[in-house]
Amino acid sequence: MAKIIRSQRASTSSVRSASKKKPANAARLLPKRGAKKAAKKVAKRTVKPKPWTSEEVYEAFDRFRKANPEPKGELEHLNPYTLLVAVVLSAQATDAGVNKATRALFAVADTPDKMLELGEDKVRDYIKTIGLYRNKAKNVIALSQKLIAEFGGEVPRTRAEIESLPGAGRKTANVVLNMAFGEHTMAVDTHVFRVGNRTGLAPGKTPLEVELGLEKVIPTEFMLHAHHWLILHGRYTCLARGPRCDVCLINDLCRWPEKTV
Repeated sequence: MAKIIRSQRASTSSVRSASKKKPANAARLLPKRGAKKAAKKVAKRTVKPKPWTSEEVYEAFDRFRKANPEPKGELEHLNPYTLLVAVVLSAQATDAGVNKATRALFAVADTPDKMLELGEDKVRDYIKTIGLYRNKAKNVIALSQKLIAEFGGEVPRTRAEIESLPGAGRKTANVVLNMAFGEHTMAVDTHVFRVGNRTGLAPGKTPLEVELGLEKVIPTEFMLHAHHWLILHGRYTCLARGPRCDVCLINDLCRWPEKTV
């Protein structure tokens, strides 16, 4: 009787084990299908787009220039100091959101001295609709103090000096140098980074790589306005989601393999 029971248990166990196994065909097909998809993804990542020729780069920026000869930055400001403050406030925030807060702020504090008179608490109240406003208010007061103590209340005109100010990084310095002082700098924000990589114009893993790549390929005659053209292109045409390839000025030059035209 004991032998019969063991035999029944073994048989039941075998049936359960067999029932858990996938059909032989599925076991063979699924890994292959997955491997093909993975291979396609890897191929897309590893295939490097053909670099733009100097003629193509010139053509692209010539089109930007003809469409918008004098592009303007969208951060509202009154002078180099308020531009500096606006750019510092724009980190992880939209230009529209910054403008909404700074219109009232700059009406009462458009110099470092006036900003210090206003004080951190009141600055915080003016910019509380902006992300990270508490830390940004501290930076605005701190950079104003440093401008007065070390630069005679004026915005310095070198990248290193601007980067030494609280809350200011390389992008901030490039924007200020370009917009306030007419320097041929390339400020790489999320839009420029996307356009540089997606189009193949200046691929790079970091903003600095993209910045240096763009400076290398863009002709000097376009450099004053180049970063504005690229920002506006990324903000309104080459969108992160659903890029508008059908109205893109450079869709025939773009190297993006997934463009919709």
